[in-house]
Amino acid sequence: MTVRVVLADDQPLVRNGLRVLMADAPDIDVVGEAGTGAEAVQLVRDTGPDVAVMDIRMPGMDGIEATGLITAAAGAARVLILTTFDDDEYIYGALRAGASGFLVKDMALDDILGAIRVVAAGDALIAPSVTRRLIAEFAARPEPAPHPRPVGNITQREREVLTLVGRGMSNSEIAAHLYISVATAKAHVARLLTKLEARDRVQLVITAYEIGLVTPPR
Repeated sequence: MTVRVVLADDQPLVRNGLRVLMADAPDIDVVGEAGTGAEAVQLVRDTGPDVAVMDIRMPGMDGIEATGLITAAAGAARVLILTTFDDDEYIYGALRAGASGFLVKDMALDDILGAIRVVAAGDALIAPSVTRRLIAEFAARPEPAPHPRPVGNITQREREVLTLVGRGMSNSEIAAHLYISVATAKAHVARLLTKLEARDRVQLVITAYEIGLVTPPR
């Protein structure tokens, strides 16, 4: 399966560098480039990619607004934010807008390609260390969730799993913690995604914080 990618960054050198690097990956095809958020939204509509690799700081419409417009569409492309850890404020907004994760601009090529594949497969790029630093801070902010997710229909076991997801645990770590198989842990996560109408694991983490299952470190 070939992953079709749109690159959105206002720096032509960055786009060109990524395109050249991705050219050697047989399963990744760059189908278009955009220099602004508005261009990215239109390009995604025109080309229907699997993943949009999105910068945040762009002239006019920024990456956060563009992400919201892209992910709100039916059959939406998934968005992978390209930023730095210093842009925490923007990452919070991007996650709320529906981004499935983010990349750091100085990441190794293999990590960038791997992240694109992970997001294209329907998962979220949410490493535990990133979860604890960024998502916890995000969830501690005073603004309420714009659309609280229904949680009354989850079981006690699913609540336990959601708590561990919120702590940044992988499926294998959840399995070890609860003394269940990895397949069972994965099944619990899949049911949570369905019941909570969550797009991906990022949104499960946010939900765990928003409903108080996990509290940010002080």
